[in-house]
Amino acid sequence: MIGADEPPERGDGDEAPERLQKVLARSGVGSRRACEELIAAGRVKVNGEIAGLGRRVDPARDEIELDGALIAVAQGLAHYLLNKPAGVVTTASDPERRPTVVELVPPTPRVFPVGRLDVDTEGLLILTNDGPLAHRLTHPSFGIEKEYLAEVSGSPRPAALRSLRHGVALDDGPTAPARVSLLAPSLLRITIHEGRNRQVRRMCEAVGHPVVRLVRTRIGPITDRRLPPGQWRSLTPGEVRSLAEAAAGDADAGAPRARGSVLARRSRVPDPPDTP
Repeated sequence: MIGADEPPERGDGDEAPERLQKVLARSGVGSRRACEELIAAGRVKVNGEIAGLGRRVDPARDEIELDGALIAVAQGLAHYLLNKPAGVVTTASDPERRPTVVELVPPTPRVFPVGRLDVDTEGLLILTNDGPLAHRLTHPSFGIEKEYLAEVSGSPRPAALRSLRHGVALDDGPTAPARVSLLAPSLLRITIHEGRNRQVRRMCEAVGHPVVRLVRTRIGPITDRRLPPGQWRSLTPGEVRSLAEAAAGDADAGAPRARGSVLARRSRVPDPPDTP
């Protein structure tokens, strides 16, 4: 039996617990002094309990939250933002041997796509090995916004726009209200927080305006107009935190914080103005 004053034995490969403020600072939350102040203010939780100064944590096992938002503290986490081109499937492998999104990012560490874009849809996709964050970004209860530019057939009339905004009856039930703007006669900006299969395409088809081209331009607060199709970059620590805040229901986290829309200069769909 281990004595009361003896530390528990650790198996091979286990890391010694570290001070919480050191782990937070290394994750980009702030300086150690700033992290100590956050802990002292009761804003940091470890495994659901408010942490105190002097708390030690295992970054590989403990779940750490700041103001209700998960903080990515485990070693070896990767968070990639990919501008997916058309013709690439959102999977790790494909029986038809089509190109996959996983082939467009570094092979190690192994990551997986968060959510799905169908093969013909372009735009922003997050790939990560951060399971807790991926769960929050995809689970419908967290309601993460996704914004799209949809080039459609014909020019939607006000009645069609109202239907899209208020909810459209689909075969798997009515859609939740969406934000919809008409940017040009055949160009819509559509923001939804559901994640149904081919939802935007089905919504537009239901109101008589099938999609010609669809580009996802924002995931929660993340957007990047300078990222060319087929290219990726790592999310900054601040962007990872902003995603976690959005998943925690932070009202201020829904506003874009990154770098504009995903549409590259060579894109055929025009980049819309900031205010429709």
